[in-house]
Amino acid sequence: MVTDQPPVVLCFGGTDPTAGAGVAADVLTLASLGCHPAIVVTAVTAQDTSGVKQYSAVPPELVIAQARAVLEDMAVTAFKTGMLCNSAIVSAVASIVDDYPQIPLIVDPVQASGHNDPLSEEPLDDALRVLLLPRALLVTPNSEEARRLAPGADTLDACAQELLSLGCEYVLITGTHDPTPQVLNRLYANKRLLDVFTFERLPHTYHGSGCTLASACAGALAHGLDPPNAIAQALHYTWNTLKHGRRLGMGQHLPDRLYWGPMGDRQSNQ
Repeated sequence: MVTDQPPVVLCFGGTDPTAGAGVAADVLTLASLGCHPAIVVTAVTAQDTSGVKQYSAVPPELVIAQARAVLEDMAVTAFKTGMLCNSAIVSAVASIVDDYPQIPLIVDPVQASGHNDPLSEEPLDDALRVLLLPRALLVTPNSEEARRLAPGADTLDACAQELLSLGCEYVLITGTHDPTPQVLNRLYANKRLLDVFTFERLPHTYHGSGCTLASACAGALAHGLDPPNAIAQALHYTWNTLKHGRRLGMGQHLPDRLYWGPMGDRQSNQ
């Protein structure tokens, strides 16, 4: 059936008063890509572009209630997870997505901010490995997160293979944290390396780049693209948001998710 309705993507994550990361980043990214973002708040944070000051986790039963309210009202096309705070919230999210096996799940396994401020009350590696990764279509760790999730692996290739063995279909390991001249993003599936996406390494650090990428992947998948093409387009979109990013505060640059719009060529202070 042909419809002019935008696809709905349901995002689980924390707030960010700078709108650089978290559910604000999800909203900006998905709206930019022609999707309708629906939001389930898992935590309320106090943070700026220099770091996280404090946060408070939302009770798991309220996480479930938020998600049920959306899912019983809207036709959700994709799930995306970000900050999940504790194993009880991971379990709550798993209880939701398990009821909708036809909806693809994109997991951004974030447990720390770009400044390494903790975003979880406890290590969540085991909870993610057992409850969410087996259900995920795509997981998008950076290299440090991949090593945490696969502690027995001695290379990034081995990390990817271990994560694939848990049941997720695609693993995208991003290379922004590695000391390489260019950023190498590795995509794995079917027990092998599918592709390496190479991008110019930009001169700044960014607040919300991982949120942007995972949301862009979810948005492209929601529009019906097959996973390899969705991931490729999401990577190119995300790199452009960073290239056009701005230092609006005193810390990291913020991606410009609307860089392509009528004000996209305005001058910025970088």
